[in-house]
Amino acid sequence: MKSLLFVGAVLGMANACTKNTTPTTTGAANTAGYQLSGQLTNAPAGTKVYLAELGETQFISRDTATLDEKGQFRFTGTVPEPGLYQVKTTDQSQVLLALSNGSTVELSGDANKLAETYTVKGSKDSELLQQLNRTMQQSKEQMGKLEARYNQNANANRTDSMRAIEQQFYLAQARSTNNVKALVKQNPKSVVSAFVVANLINPEEQFGFVDSMTTQFKTTLPESRYTKVLAAKLEPMRATAVGSAAPEISLAAPDGKTLPLSSLRGKYVLIDFWASWCGPCRRENPNVVKAYNKYKGKGFEIYGVSFDQDREKWLKAIQADGLTWKHVSDLKGWESAAGQTYSIKSIPASILLDPQGRIIGKNLRGEALEAKLASVLK
Repeated sequence: MKSLLFVGAVLGMANACTKNTTPTTTGAANTAGYQLSGQLTNAPAGTKVYLAELGETQFISRDTATLDEKGQFRFTGTVPEPGLYQVKTTDQSQVLLALSNGSTVELSGDANKLAETYTVKGSKDSELLQQLNRTMQQSKEQMGKLEARYNQNANANRTDSMRAIEQQFYLAQARSTNNVKALVKQNPKSVVSAFVVANLINPEEQFGFVDSMTTQFKTTLPESRYTKVLAAKLEPMRATAVGSAAPEISLAAPDGKTLPLSSLRGKYVLIDFWASWCGPCRRENPNVVKAYNKYKGKGFEIYGVSFDQDREKWLKAIQADGLTWKHVSDLKGWESAAGQTYSIKSIPASILLDPQGRIIGKNLRGEALEAKLASVLK
């Protein structure tokens, strides 16, 4: 079972390493900037509270405060643009907030377990972030229980139970994804929504949604770093997004003759990117063989694109794994022309086309591939 798309993503970032820099905030009140005050329990006076900005790849230290006798602390300063910030007492006790100039944010909670106990007021963005965090935490707990059950049945070799739990997992995953997407759609003006779409949603699987929200963010948050990241990320993906016409591939088959992808029009075609040296690809091959043998007589074909460089190893793997479908390669490894066209960054990777050559699915594996084929090849 693949991991939940959203679960733990924000929390994982919040536990990332922090880069120390000269703070840009000050202890003096600044009415033009933000004010972040708080009251924490279960910590003695003098306890340090740290503020760090979420950068592109890590947290950047911005300021430090200390708790007084009442457990209170305060940060004031200015930020270059609305963004996400980490407040923590320790690496194990931290929370993410949204800060913007002109905002007055109030934080409270247990200093030893902020993530589980905190409440935030005065910032709709921070309140939205807390709501998203709770939604993800609930999903994480549910997924953890399902995964434990799955592993127990796997150890007992109860395959029927494993399949049933796997279906429950995917349904729960879809519900969580839809819940997060709903919150994002309800808050198109929030920098938190832009952050979630830019960092926590896979545009390969949710291109339509991500593209639609990016269009809105260009109007509501045109100067946000997250809007700019999204725009840059999506542009090269448009050519191979679900719903797009698949770009042509025209490479040599094992017999040396050129085999264009377009020659398979009229069938559902799985473009399968793989290589003989790729362990995960070879482990996935039995699942692909199973699907091919089941549907090859019903209008289904596979167009295997190898990232091999050694011709003999490529041909040997085809024979050893029983891959009896169409194969092509330019034997250029990661520099494969087809891989470049489709922006393939890891393998195995796959793209499913309809008989008109339009992309209708991406990275379908195992039972997910069989379920998709069953639905289109009724």
